[in-house]
Amino acid sequence: MNNLNRRHFIRTSLLAGAAVSVASPLAAFATSARSVNTSQLKSGVGLTTGDNRADMVFRALLPYSRQIRQAIGNRRVVLKPNNVSIDIPLCATHADTLEGILEFLKSIKKLDNVVIAESAANGPTLDGFSNYGYFRLARKYPVKFIDLDKEKYEILHVFDEKDFRPHPVRFSSVLLSPDSYVVSVARMKTHDRAVATLSLKNIVFGAPVKDEGFTFGRNRREGSRSDKAIVHGSGFRGINYNLYDMSSRLHPHLAVIDGFEGMEGNGPNNGTPVDHRVCVVSTDWLAADRVGIELMGIDHTTVAWLTYCAQAGRGTADLDRIEITGEKISDHIIRYKLSDNIDKQLILKSQA
Repeated sequence: MNNLNRRHFIRTSLLAGAAVSVASPLAAFATSARSVNTSQLKSGVGLTTGDNRADMVFRALLPYSRQIRQAIGNRRVVLKPNNVSIDIPLCATHADTLEGILEFLKSIKKLDNVVIAESAANGPTLDGFSNYGYFRLARKYPVKFIDLDKEKYEILHVFDEKDFRPHPVRFSSVLLSPDSYVVSVARMKTHDRAVATLSLKNIVFGAPVKDEGFTFGRNRREGSRSDKAIVHGSGFRGINYNLYDMSSRLHPHLAVIDGFEGMEGNGPNNGTPVDHRVCVVSTDWLAADRVGIELMGIDHTTVAWLTYCAQAGRGTADLDRIEITGEKISDHIIRYKLSDNIDKQLILKSQA
C-alpha cells in the first residue's frame, strides 16, 4: 500500500472515529498518509446538459477523443453500468447512456472488442439487462454482454470496523485485468453508506461477485451468498477506508456519470428522482466524482472516501486544478436531499 501505514490508519480511522478532530477533516488520515503533490497537474472534465441522454454523453466525451483512443490501445473496453436492482429503473444505468458511449467509441475506433459487464446487486444480472433494454444495443452495435458472477474472480481483502480484521472478498477478474479498459457508467445518486455513489463506488463495490441464486428476501437460494454484502456491511468507517484502499488497484479508466435523472434521499434503492439533466465525464475518475459531488450540492470535505483519495493523490480533487469543458458547474448545482441516516455517514466534520 503506497506510502501508508495501514495499521495506524485503520486504528485511527476505524476504531477512533469518535476522536476525529473538529479542526481538520483529515485528522484521522493525515497522520498516516503522505500527501502527494499534484499541484502541477490539471485534469479535464466534460460537463454537458440537454434533453437527450445519448447526445449529452457523446458531446461530453468528444473533446477527449484522442486521449481515450490512445489509452484504449488494444485493450478490451468494459462498460460497467450500475444495476443495484434488476427491476427499478431509477436505480440503474439507462440504456441511452450506454448508447451514447458506444456511439462515441464507434467514432474513434472499430467496435470489435467492447462488452457491457455487470454483477447486479440483487437478482440475475442478465434479467436486469433485459428489463432495462440493454440487449437492443446489440442490434446496432457489435457489443457483447457479460454476467460477472459467472466469470473468474480474484480474492482480495477488505477491512471491517466491527472486528478490525481483513475479510476475503471475491472481486471480478474482468475489472481487475490489465487487459481491460474499464468505463464506469454510473448514475448520480445519494447513498445510505457512502453519502453519494458515483464512478469509483460503481467499480469498487460493484466488482465483488455473488453466487448464482442469491437475492435478498425469501426467494434467496439456500446457502448462496453475496460478497457485495461483505463490503457494504463493513461499517461506515470501513466502507470509506475500503473505497480509498481499493482505489489504488481497482478504479475506472474513464468515468461517465449520468445525472440526467439523478436520485436523492434514501439512495441507492429507495430515493426519489431529481430532474438534473447533466452528464460528467473524465479520464480522471477522482476529478469526475469531485465535480459530481459539487453538482449535487454536497460539501466535499464531509465525504470521507473522496477526501482520503484526494489526500493520497489518487487524482485531482481541487476544482481550481480541474479544467471544465462545456457547461459551468455553478449553473447546474442542485442541492440533493441526503439519506435519512446522513449523520452516521459523516465521519469527517466539515471545516468552516
